[in-house]
Amino acid sequence: MRVTVVGCGYLGAVHAAAMSHLGHDVLGIDTDTQRVAALAQGRVPFYEPGLPELLKAGVDAGRLRFTREPTAQEVAGADVHFIAVGTPQTSGSGEADLSQVRSALDMLVQHLDGRRRPLVVGKSTVPVGTAAGLADALAGRAHLVWNPEFLREGFAVHDTLHPDRIVYGLPDRPEQAQAAQSVLDEVYARILDEGAPRILTDYATAELVKTSANAFLAMKISFINAMASMCDATGGDVTVLARALGHDARIGARYLRAGVGFGGGCLPKDIRALGASASLLGVEPLAQLLAAVDTINRGQRDRVVRLAVECCGGSVEEAAVTVLGAAFKPDSDDLRDSPALEVADRLSQLGAAVTVHDPQAGEQVRRLHPGLAVAPDVWRALDGADLVVLGTEWRELTGLDPHRAARLVARPVIVDARNALDPTLWREAGWTYRGVGR
Repeated sequence: MRVTVVGCGYLGAVHAAAMSHLGHDVLGIDTDTQRVAALAQGRVPFYEPGLPELLKAGVDAGRLRFTREPTAQEVAGADVHFIAVGTPQTSGSGEADLSQVRSALDMLVQHLDGRRRPLVVGKSTVPVGTAAGLADALAGRAHLVWNPEFLREGFAVHDTLHPDRIVYGLPDRPEQAQAAQSVLDEVYARILDEGAPRILTDYATAELVKTSANAFLAMKISFINAMASMCDATGGDVTVLARALGHDARIGARYLRAGVGFGGGCLPKDIRALGASASLLGVEPLAQLLAAVDTINRGQRDRVVRLAVECCGGSVEEAAVTVLGAAFKPDSDDLRDSPALEVADRLSQLGAAVTVHDPQAGEQVRRLHPGLAVAPDVWRALDGADLVVLGTEWRELTGLDPHRAARLVARPVIVDARNALDPTLWREAGWTYRGVGR
């Protein structure tokens, strides 16, 4: 099929490459000149495992192209238009900024003449009620489906091509719903043939699926972090507590690791946007619950900073502090709302000489945070450190040899802000080990 993907940031670039891999003829559209130039040459302007190979294969095969200025013919001739633009948090409030979504729709409307009825498919994460308004704005020029994404950074290619579910938010009128479903089924035919569950629903439910999934995940993480405080107050060990809870089939073990909390470009903004929507609609219990989740999560960063200061005898001024990890999670170079990077910045503001090492995000840190030193490898980062903070649980960082590391630092003291290390191994190697809720 002939497909456009409007917005070629993280979500759009992955989706465009994946649609090309499925055999479709794909045109990626974005306003960022440098991004378009890189993608057109088969280069990924961010780190995502598996994407460079997928992107290059599509570009080399001639099934995948990118442009800043699509022609009217290119837009009008497409069968399906995916909207994959960003919906960042609005400055000064928790609400989502929908300006990019509206601009994308305006561009499509300008070129859709109504003589044929293509499909417009929303992938962006939007507040409930958005899709209905966009459908009205299309004014019969196209059918609209809301088809939320469920990508995990570091696994985005797999999650696109082998999703654990596909959700279609369809129009109310049965004949329109059937026509839209038929086209999207053709787009995803290979994925559906693999047995991916397909959920058919209305616009509002489809919009809520994504935000509620992220909210529930955030709530689970914040719950175990709140229990870590109880463990600190009572002498319990939150890692053992989480392991015991994880054996309960009603709860499950995933995302029950206490630590510095979650970050990134999705969970924080999505829970705030859902909370803002709940407040506007008068659903105060949900708004209050999400506000509490956000408060607990933000408090974990304060907690790790306090722990670092305590490990330095009450002051980090002039202390050499090494923070291992800067990205908000491993297998990503995304620094958006990164807990590890915020801890590094705050320790620097308290007078510490902070050195950061991250396997993928080092150059971004150097460019965006000039007050932090950046080490090219972990061993140079550890050299002479008075305190080490594990901020992101990259495999190469959690798998460090504690004996070798101890020989490099000035003081073998480590704050495991991710509870990802084995305290026994590190203590046997001579380290003072501090975790969260342990």
